[in-house]
Amino acid sequence: MSVGQASGVILAVASNAGCRVAQYTPSQVKDSVAGWGGADKAQVQKMVQHRLGLSTVPKPADAADAAAIALCHASVAPFVDRREAAVAKATR
Repeated sequence: MSVGQASGVILAVASNAGCRVAQYTPSQVKDSVAGWGGADKAQVQKMVQHRLGLSTVPKPADAADAAAIALCHASVAPFVDRREAAVAKATR
C-alpha cells in the first residue's frame, strides 16, 4: 500500500509541475511488447532483449520491466498526442 501511495504522490507532483504523466497496466505493457497481455515475465524479458537488440536479457528484472514500460510508451504516446490534438482542435 505504501508503494502505491508514494507513486500517487509522485505522479501528482509531476503533473502539477507540468510534466506529462502516463500510466499503463501490466497487461497493456505485455501486449505492447510481447503481443499478448497474458505474457509471462520471461516472455516479456526476451522480447525486450530482442526489440532492443541486446545480447542478453536485461538484469535485474526491474531493468527489463522499466525497458518494457518505455517501449510501451514509445508505441502508445504518438497516438495519444494525435488524439489530444484532435480533441483540442475540435473544441476551438
